[in-house]
Amino acid sequence: MASPVTAVRRHLMVLLAGGLLAGVQLTAVAQGNYQQTHTGQGTFYGYGGGGNCSLPKPTGILTVAMNTADYNTAQACGACIEVTNLNTLQKVTARVDDRCPECAAGDVDLSQEAFAKISPIEAGRIPISWRYVSCPAPSAKLFFKEGSSQWWTGVQVRDHGSPVASLAYRPSSGGAFTTLGREMYNYFIAPSGMGPGPYDIQITDVFGQKMTASGVALAVTTEIDLGQQFPAVLPAPGDGGSSGGGGSTPAQPATTSISVANEWAQGYCSNVTVTNPNATPLNWTVSFPVVGTVYTTWNATLSQSGGTATAVGVSWNQTLQAGANTSFGFCANR
Repeated sequence: MASPVTAVRRHLMVLLAGGLLAGVQLTAVAQGNYQQTHTGQGTFYGYGGGGNCSLPKPTGILTVAMNTADYNTAQACGACIEVTNLNTLQKVTARVDDRCPECAAGDVDLSQEAFAKISPIEAGRIPISWRYVSCPAPSAKLFFKEGSSQWWTGVQVRDHGSPVASLAYRPSSGGAFTTLGREMYNYFIAPSGMGPGPYDIQITDVFGQKMTASGVALAVTTEIDLGQQFPAVLPAPGDGGSSGGGGSTPAQPATTSISVANEWAQGYCSNVTVTNPNATPLNWTVSFPVVGTVYTTWNATLSQSGGTATAVGVSWNQTLQAGANTSFGFCANR
């Protein structure tokens, strides 16, 4: 779970000179790891908008902050991912609206609302897998950043169905397309401007599909609806898996048995045995009541919130085979 400081840190009238024309080209291979399943740890924070992706806070979908490696200079921004709690197989879909600088590759930091869909908040950290899925937006939009002019221009793509790889423009009067660089805050920037417009704008997704909008005027701080969308390549949320509503049976959480190993007036040490009750492997996280304040632990990573401790396995004992068990210990001051 992110600290309050971390939580604070993370924090288009259509004017056309011509019609909007769609042109789609397909290629077989995606740029990057957009069609594989990722694994890592899931945490949560209090997202209130204003994330690194510079997108308005959505009302119809939950949000998530992506680790820096998979953020990939904002290429993940606006994309949708389906996150699975590996302890319970519960799933949630969220849009990437932010970056999590302290997250390791494969980790994501969910909004508190998204995390609560797949885990008790008290868990704080859970083992997860996640994959990119298609976003439900009916049509993509363009947005020219505040301060844009013919001499300096920032433009953003919004509500796209799959991750955006690049954006290029040319004057609608003709000429070659110029590809713009992308900033970490998810705007494509023309440092010397794009001219007065109108423009033809070509947007390419990570699968090589292209959308071309013709006759786009420089309408600053106004969402410009393109009336078109990338054809779906990524699966829809829920395809190929189950969140417990059918198909797979959700995994049962690990069970615990706690015994006191040593005790004295000011404190004690306990051993905890964790058992996988399922017929399939389980990546475990357990929560249990504690008395006092835990000051050391071994064979697990442990966090404490009030009278509840949450433990996650370390690299060599995180995954328990069917029916298997492992042990860890901790000491606490009373």
